[in-house]
Amino acid sequence: MSAKNSVSRRPRSDAWVAVAFLAPSAIPMLLFVFVPMFGALLVSASSWNLIGDFEFIGIDNYIKLLTSEKTLLVFGNSFYYVAGYLPTVFLIGLLFALALNTKVKGRFAFRAAFFLPVVTSWIAVSIVWRWLLNPSNGVVNTILESVGIDGPGWWTDPVWAMPAIIIASSWKDIGFVTIILLAGLQNINQDHIEAAMLDGANWFKRLFSVVLPMLSPSIFFVFVISMINGIQVFDQVYAMTGGGPGDSTRVVMQQIYDLSFRYGKAGEAAALSWLLFIVIMLVTAFQNYGQRKWVHYAD
Repeated sequence: MSAKNSVSRRPRSDAWVAVAFLAPSAIPMLLFVFVPMFGALLVSASSWNLIGDFEFIGIDNYIKLLTSEKTLLVFGNSFYYVAGYLPTVFLIGLLFALALNTKVKGRFAFRAAFFLPVVTSWIAVSIVWRWLLNPSNGVVNTILESVGIDGPGWWTDPVWAMPAIIIASSWKDIGFVTIILLAGLQNINQDHIEAAMLDGANWFKRLFSVVLPMLSPSIFFVFVISMINGIQVFDQVYAMTGGGPGDSTRVVMQQIYDLSFRYGKAGEAAALSWLLFIVIMLVTAFQNYGQRKWVHYAD
């Protein structure tokens, strides 16, 4: 065999080795992610109700959804949730991460305590917070009443229902954000911070000029993951308010669920899920474009 043939066959053999190693994870992804995605795309072009005949109707479901006020409502509620949830978990998570990054006695126990809500069931968390925020005899309103403040109606009030969900969601997810940012803080080269100290920079100057720029990759990750999860919020909404009062907390995922399993409109539900996918892709692409200007990957 000539040296030329040996060289030409090596890339091909290497490709088959790569395929063999990737297959255990690629095949399940193909079967359980991509196939259902394109199945949903096919269903979105139909008026199927999950039981009867499959009738192809083209893009009618998309036209109906894009001209419906309910679609605008559920997307608006989803982004309202994100607008309250994302800054809350980031700012509080950052403060906790900064505190836990210091040599505080018992910090390992604190880290475990902060992360415990993350692994707790959403249904359990929602039930507990529904009780804590009960307008008549909940713990929160009882405390507010003890200091002379009339507590709001929380999940029974259209104005306060979404903030109630944001509070419960933030409490559960702050631990995740804290751990991610804490890991980023511990990877920062301390030489840069010590150099800033020698230059006379105080704590706030070091935070905004050194720590946060070097922490920006972790912050970017938190923003992307929290944004994607926030737009897809469902469990806590379903358990705490069911989308009410009225439609004040009805979000996109709740609408997809109801269209499928309450109203038998699987075609509309699939079309709405694809619209949600497109929105998430656009938001993620915008974040990825913007990160070029503020995310700094230090050597």
